[in-house]
Amino acid sequence: MVNHTSAAERAALVYGALDLGTNNCRLLVARPSRRGFQVIDAFSRIIRLGEGVSQTGQLSEAAMERTVEALKICSEKMHRRNVRRSRLIATEACRAAQNGPQFVRRVLDETGLQLEVIGRETEARLAVAGCASLIDRNCDWALVFDIGGGSTELIWLDLGRLGKGNRQAFGDRAKVHTAIAAWTSLQVGVVTLAEKFGGRIVDHCIFEAMVEEVVEKFTPFETEYALARDIAKGNAHLLGTSGTVTTIAGVHLALPAYSRSKVDGCWLSDREIRKVSGQLLGLSYEARSLQPCIGPERADLVLAGCAILEAIMRLWPCRRLRVADRGLREGILTSLMAEDARNSGNGWPR
Repeated sequence: MVNHTSAAERAALVYGALDLGTNNCRLLVARPSRRGFQVIDAFSRIIRLGEGVSQTGQLSEAAMERTVEALKICSEKMHRRNVRRSRLIATEACRAAQNGPQFVRRVLDETGLQLEVIGRETEARLAVAGCASLIDRNCDWALVFDIGGGSTELIWLDLGRLGKGNRQAFGDRAKVHTAIAAWTSLQVGVVTLAEKFGGRIVDHCIFEAMVEEVVEKFTPFETEYALARDIAKGNAHLLGTSGTVTTIAGVHLALPAYSRSKVDGCWLSDREIRKVSGQLLGLSYEARSLQPCIGPERADLVLAGCAILEAIMRLWPCRRLRVADRGLREGILTSLMAEDARNSGNGWPR
């Protein structure tokens, strides 16, 4: 049934997007606007839901309790903001854990939130949709990656598929998936890697072992699609949407406190990235904890993230990386609002 709401009515609707990952619980609440959407509320907390899953195959009771408490806050915010349309997704921790379905039922019983455990392809597509506007439209190719707690998504974009005229519209909702030439999702993330190799004490040998393991996991993707051949032509860039790249950007910029406005959309060179990774590798766990853009909650995970990023740069050498402090939640909001606009028959709110 077609919903014939007016553009003004749709602009007044409140949408919610929740991303429950292996390490973080994040919520955005927003209204449609001329430039996409306007965020009216947000929440983010490190909950480490996937802690220990790679060893036990189970979500622990402590991790589930932490996560339920965070989700209760999300539920209250959505109720207070009168959210009418939402999508609440769970990713690798709930996919991998044997007791993931039981946890989803527990969340519904205790918070009223119905989580949707999405597949890896959906996760990859939403990540691209959320950061599409940051793609350099003058490039021919871009490798988008999302380094999560329990998995890493790689999405190879061939902008030539769009044609010259359509590249300017690449950030629009309907264009983003046209350019996806290849994608993969691999079960390696900052939590799983740090649990295997250790995250508090990391020397050069341990760091190199982490890099080599990730390279081995990513190599079949390169073998199948030969991304490096096109990247070598020189008109490509990396786009990272994850806590790893935003943290590296914050450290590089020497921010006294993390600032999304300074980090989101900034460019880093491969040399700048490796300089930050080298600096962090030379610090103790306690010293990393004191870094304002890392803190104690990320100090034991940041070098695992640096190792995953180093593996990406070794396999697919690009001189430029763009940093996205946006991703799945923005992709969810974009998709929901675009769907409503199409179904209404009245166009996007102006």
